[in-house]
Amino acid sequence: MTIRGMARKKAYLEHLAGVPMFSACSRKQLEEIGRQAEEVDIPAGEVLIKQGASGRDFFVIVEGKATVTRDGKDVAVLGSGDFFGELALLDKAPRNATVTAASPMRVFLLTQPAFGGLLAAVPSLSHKVMVGMARRLNELDAKT
Repeated sequence: MTIRGMARKKAYLEHLAGVPMFSACSRKQLEEIGRQAEEVDIPAGEVLIKQGASGRDFFVIVEGKATVTRDGKDVAVLGSGDFFGELALLDKAPRNATVTAASPMRVFLLTQPAFGGLLAAVPSLSHKVMVGMARRLNELDAKT
């Protein structure tokens, strides 16, 4: 891996630590998750996830921008360091928005099968993911 590639991987791990689902994970566990991800180039205009479709992939944006639409209306623009699709690693529920590459992008992609295999191999990781999800649910509950 090149120095630039190592720097991107380090940034990816820092972004993973900011994902609520992974917030309780140790650095070592984040590195284990990071080893399962692959870096992918996405052309402008490509739909990464489509509202209503079941999901299997989690994305962290390394470079580029993406637009998020819900029911045909723009709701957000995502850029370097932003992430989306993390719940698809645990549940294949329909996506609640469409995400489209607004420019050429480079992303780290983690698939549900790769993540599922990691959870099976490292049971302590499953517990940390559940703790992270519980924290996020408590935060959301406190806001209502």
